[in-house]
Amino acid sequence: DQYIEEIAINQTDKDDNRIVLYANDSQGQYEFIQKAKDKAYSVLLFDEIIDNHFIQHLETKLEKVQMKRVDADTIDKLIDKDENRESVLSEEDVQVLADSFKSVVDEENYDVQTANLAPEDGFVSIIRPEWQRRMREMSKYSGGMSMFGNLPEKFNLTINTNHPVAKKISSESDETSRKAIVEQAFDLALLSQNMLSGEKLSEFIKRNVDKL
Repeated sequence: DQYIEEIAINQTDKDDNRIVLYANDSQGQYEFIQKAKDKAYSVLLFDEIIDNHFIQHLETKLEKVQMKRVDADTIDKLIDKDENRESVLSEEDVQVLADSFKSVVDEENYDVQTANLAPEDGFVSIIRPEWQRRMREMSKYSGGMSMFGNLPEKFNLTINTNHPVAKKISSESDETSRKAIVEQAFDLALLSQNMLSGEKLSEFIKRNVDKL
């Protein structure tokens, strides 16, 4: 109760829900944790197997309190305070930006979205939807839910339209150059999530070494 009271000042969303942020891997989720701390948010560490059940217990017990893992969405959406931020890009430029990424990623695995975030926020974020992540984690410990572990994963790829690179991509007239920037940004997002490996990682390293 004391903790909920302490975070209420800064971690209450537009619907008056107090949002408890947590992580289960302090190193693997370092980038997301840091983004939360940059906004003066508190992040709890739940890194034991039993914590999954503990979180569910708290969600059923506590009223107007939601538990959200720190990498479940962009930080502005995790604690939605209904702060409307305009995009520096026109609607046409935003569409060019989104289409540029759709031409590079596999849309069966990635849902490309745009968001008007702060310029200092990251350019591209790869997010595993909260419900999907929970189902997969539960399937590890429950044979009856193993079917969820066999479902193909789909990630949300969120592009910050207010990041300086967004303007650079949307205004790039050369299609080859634009594609190269998008591929580099996408690979960096994959790398930050430890999702870049094998041939793709080798190509990424070679491409960057060639630029040195």
